[in-house]
Amino acid sequence: MKIDLLEVRRKTVSINQYMESLKQPFREKFFTRKQTYKPKQQTLNELKRFADKYLIIAFSAEWCKDCATHIPVLALISEATGLEVRIFGGLMKDALSNAKKWRIPPSPPEVEIFNVDKIPLIIVAEASGEEVGRIIENPNASTLEEEILKNILNIKSQ
Repeated sequence: MKIDLLEVRRKTVSINQYMESLKQPFREKFFTRKQTYKPKQQTLNELKRFADKYLIIAFSAEWCKDCATHIPVLALISEATGLEVRIFGGLMKDALSNAKKWRIPPSPPEVEIFNVDKIPLIIVAEASGEEVGRIIENPNASTLEEEILKNILNIKSQ
């Protein structure tokens, strides 16, 4: 899927803006995770080589336990590597509809464009806008930073 990165940047916020916008008690959970998580330095060093060639797009909700686990790690990865991370936040389930999973608004309409089923949805895209991988809810690799690197290296080795 080719992604219009200019449009994504226009409709999203940076990872730091998203973290700052969180309300309590969720804000505390996200920031505690950010303070206590220790990323794998070797993996971060490898990711630095690709920082200007890739963009991470994530869908998140402050009430989501998996988002509270992984979005703060994305913030650390971004800070340590320079990798740009953009967030579509504020997702809300639509309990009144059997046909739609997300209530739009407040959920952004992009939940349908990107076929968001579970969150966090983390999309790895090349600077050209080509999607190279998705991480849904939890990484398959042992850490999120390793999973992002794996997505990048898989496309590099093809």
